[in-house]
Amino acid sequence: MGFQQGLSGLNATAKNLEVIGNNIANANTFGAKASRGEFSDVYAASLSGAGTNSVGIGTRLASVSQQFTQGNVTTTENPMDLAINGSGFFQVTDGASTLYTRNGQFKVDREGYIVNSEGLQLQGFMADAQGNIPQGGRPVALQLSSTARMPPQATDEMAIDMNLDSRAAVKTGDVMASPNNFNNATSVTVYDAQGRDAALTYYFQKSGTDQWSVFFSIDGTQVMDGGSPAQIQLTFNPDGSGLASAPTGSIPLTIPGAADGSRLDITTSIDFSKATQYGSSFGVSDLTQTGFTSGQLVNIAVESTGIIMARYSNGKQQPAGQVQLATFRNPQGLQAIGGNLWTQTFASGQPIPNMPGEGNMGSLQSGALEESNVDLTGELVGMIMAQRIYQANAQTIKTEDQVMQTLVNLR
Repeated sequence: MGFQQGLSGLNATAKNLEVIGNNIANANTFGAKASRGEFSDVYAASLSGAGTNSVGIGTRLASVSQQFTQGNVTTTENPMDLAINGSGFFQVTDGASTLYTRNGQFKVDREGYIVNSEGLQLQGFMADAQGNIPQGGRPVALQLSSTARMPPQATDEMAIDMNLDSRAAVKTGDVMASPNNFNNATSVTVYDAQGRDAALTYYFQKSGTDQWSVFFSIDGTQVMDGGSPAQIQLTFNPDGSGLASAPTGSIPLTIPGAADGSRLDITTSIDFSKATQYGSSFGVSDLTQTGFTSGQLVNIAVESTGIIMARYSNGKQQPAGQVQLATFRNPQGLQAIGGNLWTQTFASGQPIPNMPGEGNMGSLQSGALEESNVDLTGELVGMIMAQRIYQANAQTIKTEDQVMQTLVNLR
């Protein structure tokens, strides 16, 4: 009887319209994936019966499969927004189980955890105090502390890239007594173990042919070594291309303390290996040191590899953690549970974790979100076709009713 075929067609088309309606409703949902209704025909023939003249009894909804194709990536002004460009899922947890999502709308809650709009915590690996990120192991909820402070580091290495003028005149005398007693000077900021800063000044005094003496002062106070001014001797090659003999050892520098008389010493080595002595004006190309003061966490940035870079008020930055992604052999086997979330099933297989950009895993883009992959134009056309098919199935039932009425009216 045609009633069953027509009724199954109505039910199947209604399900198809539900799928299309859900796709259209989520056309503006970040990280959402379009679904597709997959249908199969239905036959009632027995195994022993002939199959050459069997007539089907309608259709049924076989499955609703999600299409995990890449959505467009749109930029935002929020550095905590993350988009996956390629395969993979963010791993989030409610504390009891791990769920998966493509929606990268994250924020930091009051406890410092990186969470999504559902309050689920993003998972990855936390860095240690030195910024080292462990490789492998079980991922944890990523947590950033708004009160995190980078401890200070005392200056222990310095380097200078410069040229001293070989045409300069030889000078003598106390460099602190008069500017006429030295040829050139330059300064750099150094730090003690408590992060206190001071200006270290280099004084360059030509003492002979290819010979230079270097003296130092801290905040205008000459650096002393055993009662005499601390100094280092530089001897250049005759062609001025570099040092004939590199200075050895370290130069002790004492930063003047506070008004109560306290003081801290910093012992540092100074690298002069890039110094030259050519017949051109004095010039410093680079002047570096390794110390810095303490810093307060001001913001974070996520790199394409998933590394969360913490930036501090002292101008330094250091890895705070790394986001880990996961993929599946059969993503369509994942079970959608709402809230832009999926959970693994037997059909999906076990998650395959990896870092962004490694293997077949997609890379991350900070300050961006992945839009829904719903093709709105295609969905609207599909809706029109579903409507026509629904009308045709209704017409099948109507026609069958007229046939039955004709049979009833036979005399």
